[in-house]
Amino acid sequence: ECTAVGMQGHLILCPTLKEVLQGTGQAALCGQAQVFDGMGQSHLHTQRNTLKPAASPGMPRTSTAFTKPGVEASTASPDSGNDRPHHVGYKFQSAPALAPLAAPAPALNKPIRLVVPYAPGGPIDITARALAERVKDSLGVVIIDNKPGAGGNLGVDIVAKAPADGYTIGISAVATHAINPWLFNKMPFNAATDFAAITQMVRVPNVLVMNADTAQRLKINTVADLIAYGKANPGKLNVGSGGNGSAGHLAAEMFKRDAGIFAVHIPYNGGNPAQLALLSGQVDFNFDNLATAAPNIKAGKLKALAVTTAQRSSALPDIPAMAETLKGFEVDTWWGLVAPANTPPAVVARLHQAFAAALNAPETKTRFGLMMAEPVSSTPEQFAAFMKRELTKYEPVVKASGAKVD
Repeated sequence: ECTAVGMQGHLILCPTLKEVLQGTGQAALCGQAQVFDGMGQSHLHTQRNTLKPAASPGMPRTSTAFTKPGVEASTASPDSGNDRPHHVGYKFQSAPALAPLAAPAPALNKPIRLVVPYAPGGPIDITARALAERVKDSLGVVIIDNKPGAGGNLGVDIVAKAPADGYTIGISAVATHAINPWLFNKMPFNAATDFAAITQMVRVPNVLVMNADTAQRLKINTVADLIAYGKANPGKLNVGSGGNGSAGHLAAEMFKRDAGIFAVHIPYNGGNPAQLALLSGQVDFNFDNLATAAPNIKAGKLKALAVTTAQRSSALPDIPAMAETLKGFEVDTWWGLVAPANTPPAVVARLHQAFAAALNAPETKTRFGLMMAEPVSSTPEQFAAFMKRELTKYEPVVKASGAKVD
């Protein structure tokens, strides 16, 4: 019978001496002497019709018998007369007592570096570390490397310029891949072309909040009330943010554009000062991260008018979605995983498989939920298309805001 042995348990079938198929769908020609798998591993085709892997330290060997329908697999000796190849009617049949086939993927035999372009301790860093822990059984050691600076551009640029071998991956975020390309006069990388998407990781809603006393005084209970007041009192409202070009600033600009109102923008040096200004009544409303705003919402200090995601948040289901009032309005904070452009598709597939499984684990959903964050697992194609849409969406918003970073 014709038996094949592949590396890392990935089988290579040679029933016709014409084509060898891997589980990845990759094909390789089988000559009379040897064939190659997708990693360039040489396999010798012997007179017994057995493909044996070339010597490689630490590579486990696995085999499967191929038999004709209805015929049991047998071990043939060179003199049994059964050592010639059979080329028709074969089917797969696992050899007894052997491990089941694993999903084919290239072996990763050294630690993976996951570059987080922000400081340790924040939500992005925490979620990255949680996933690194969960994928250690499937990918091995994943080392978190925090490289903050330039609004995230510094760390992301490291990923863009790393070898495309799967051993350096990184975080992409709404700031680095959708806002910064329009905000910074010079970018060290091209957000649209320098990366291979792996999967989205997280979506965190933003929330439109008002100072509770201000909302009560102005009799504003809904988004519609806020829009009506803004139109009746042009220029009297003001909105705070964590700085020019910040996610909160751009969400406010999108809201003013879609609602047809004007409000004075007051930038602060970070999200925390902006929230303190709102709590003290210095500004009327802002767009804040739901995780940051939730304690003050629950304490009654802030009044939440809407979350900015397309649907309501499961964390605070009583708060309407902005799209219920302004159709199509959707702004959220997101981040995901990318590799350098030209990373082999089989490597991307393996990384995606491991991280998607980690994101879908119940423990991950519980842990992320404590930060009001929703795990999001998407295919590489879906995440690439999503980032492209986000990049397009933010261009006119950033330009209309007038924000620029030299």
